Amino acid sequence: MELKEIKDKLKTFICKELLNNPTYPLQDEEPLITSGLMDSFSLAQIGVFTEIQFNVYIPDSDLTVDAMNTVNQMAARIQKDLPA
Repeated sequence: MELKEIKDKLKTFICKELLNNPTYPLQDEEPLITSGLMDSFSLAQIGVFTEIQFNVYIPDSDLTVDAMNTVNQMAARIQKDLPA
């Protein structure tokens, strides 16, 4: 799966389900948690979404603000563990 497709799916999920604003123009490098757009509890929801959507398990120790604050960071982490 290409990185762009992963980012698109993440953005759709984040905007629709977590921000409750499907038309929000979320940028790839926009800080989500440190900006206050989402809270850190949203990372757990992203972890579940990642497992269901991409069949990639991200351990709780990796679901941190430092590692998962932007769409780019999330997508890179997902792509790293995508099944072949």
